[in-house]
Amino acid sequence: MIAKMKLLLYISIPLILLSSCSAPLEESILVLPVIGAKKLKGTDTVYHSIADFSFVNQYGETVSQNTVKDKIYVANFFFATCQSICPRMNSQMSRIQKAYKDDPEILFLSHSINPLHDTVEVLAEYAAKYGAIKNKWHLLTGDKKKIYDLAKTSYLVNAVEDDGTEEGFIHSEYLLLIDKQKRIRTLYDGTDSVQVNKLIDDIKLLKTEKNEQ
Repeated sequence: MIAKMKLLLYISIPLILLSSCSAPLEESILVLPVIGAKKLKGTDTVYHSIADFSFVNQYGETVSQNTVKDKIYVANFFFATCQSICPRMNSQMSRIQKAYKDDPEILFLSHSINPLHDTVEVLAEYAAKYGAIKNKWHLLTGDKKKIYDLAKTSYLVNAVEDDGTEEGFIHSEYLLLIDKQKRIRTLYDGTDSVQVNKLIDDIKLLKTEKNEQ
C-alpha cells in the first residue's frame, strides 16, 4: 500500500496571508494563499513558481509551460498500475474536469512517476478510462529524473521510486491548484471528496482575481 505522503519536511511552505505587510498592492487582489518561499526583489514580492518543463501527453504531443500560459490548472502525480490512491485521485480529477469542461481557462496535468511503463499508448488507454478530454486533461510522461525533480523542487511534493513499498513507488495524494503566474495557490487531498469540493469552489474564487502579476 502506498503511504500517503505529506509535503517534504525540509521545504518551508509558508502561507502568504492577506495580513502580510510586504506587498500591499498584491495583498488587495489575492483571494487565496500562495504556497512556497517568497523573497523581495526591490519593492516587489517574488513568489515560488513552477519551473519550465517539457513532457509528452497521451497523444504524443509536447506539453510545456507554453501549454499552460495564461491558464489556471490542477496538477497531480500518479502511475497507471497504482491500485491504491491513484484511482481515487483521478476519479476526483475527472469530477473537477466535468465541472470546468467548457471553461478554456482551466486545464489539468497528471504526471506519471513510472514513465518507463507509462508510455503514450498506456496513458492513452488510462486517459480513456477516466474520460480525459483532449486538450483539457494532459496525462504526461517523459524523463523520470525531470519528473521527480519537478515534483520535489517546483510542486513541493514527493514522487520517488521505493522498492520497499508494495507497488514500488511513493507519491503525494495532493491535487495542486496552480494560477496563471505558475504559483501554487492551495493543495487538496485528492482522495477526499470534501476537499475536492473546496477545490472546485476555489477555482471559481481564483478566477475573480483581476490583476495577477
